[in-house]
Amino acid sequence: MSKATVAAIAAASAATGAGITALFYSRPGPQQQKPAPTPTTLPPPTRTVSAPPPQPAAPSLAGKAAAGSPVDPSGIYQYGFPGPIADTISSLPLTGAYDRRTRNPSWVAEHITPASLALKNADRKHSTFFEDTTIPPLFRAKLADYFRSGYDRGHQVPAADAKWSQEAMDGTFALTNMCPQVGEGFNRDYWAHFEDFCRNLASKYPSVRIVTGPLYLPHRDPDGKWRVNYEVIGTPPNVAVPTHFYKVVYAEEGPGVPTGKVALGAFVLPNARIANDKRLAEFEVPVEVVERASGLEFASKLEAARRKRLCQEIKCDIVVREFNNAKKRA
Repeated sequence: MSKATVAAIAAASAATGAGITALFYSRPGPQQQKPAPTPTTLPPPTRTVSAPPPQPAAPSLAGKAAAGSPVDPSGIYQYGFPGPIADTISSLPLTGAYDRRTRNPSWVAEHITPASLALKNADRKHSTFFEDTTIPPLFRAKLADYFRSGYDRGHQVPAADAKWSQEAMDGTFALTNMCPQVGEGFNRDYWAHFEDFCRNLASKYPSVRIVTGPLYLPHRDPDGKWRVNYEVIGTPPNVAVPTHFYKVVYAEEGPGVPTGKVALGAFVLPNARIANDKRLAEFEVPVEVVERASGLEFASKLEAARRKRLCQEIKCDIVVREFNNAKKRA
């Protein structure tokens, strides 16, 4: 199937079996027979959470619509800018944007290097999940939303990527860096192996950047129509449960090399149990697929001449490790 055809079905949902193209058609929704997360207490706010970006200035009422128009729609700005607003997430280990409608991040970016991964100055047993109090309460994901939901509080930037400082690791525990993820078979298994795959890239490349986030993809119902259907958790229901997650990986020849080659890889995985013998390459997609499905742009300034395909440069497979579920459990 051509890239154009794949892009045209970028919003389709996943099916088991024959590779990533089929992934976008009919994958069952997330399984929820999972141990419930344990609520934790709220620690003091840290410097690791977001600040809203500058909003468009309200136009002057003096500058009304074109001469002769009987109306002035821009007058609504005298009451405020309705939005949408994407709160900026900015902390030591990550940067990104928060989606107030879904109470999940839209995207979160991190940077890892051989030097950053070599430092072992933090332990997740000292970190605690916390609400991001810079997000207005009306739009904020809360600890209580996850309580007994059947989903893990799934890191988008992993805590294990921020061991270079306890403050950095603590920053990854903000709920603005979390999405509801299926626990057993995904967050604590295949997804964790995928995160380890990304870390291992730093043994080959001196600089690796990773953007991670949720997707809400349609599936085809028996009547042949495509529909977007996802669970919402919390009381009242606040936090959307993504149907899929993506990672866009930039393996760089070196940081700050404006003409260097970049091995680019994009992956979309269903928020569901995945067998550990499933090849990671089956979840590889063109970056345009993720852009179409997410409404985001990931490589608009990366010239075609600088791009390489990550899975042609290295073998895109996970290495199964036995993770400590008590540590991975959210």
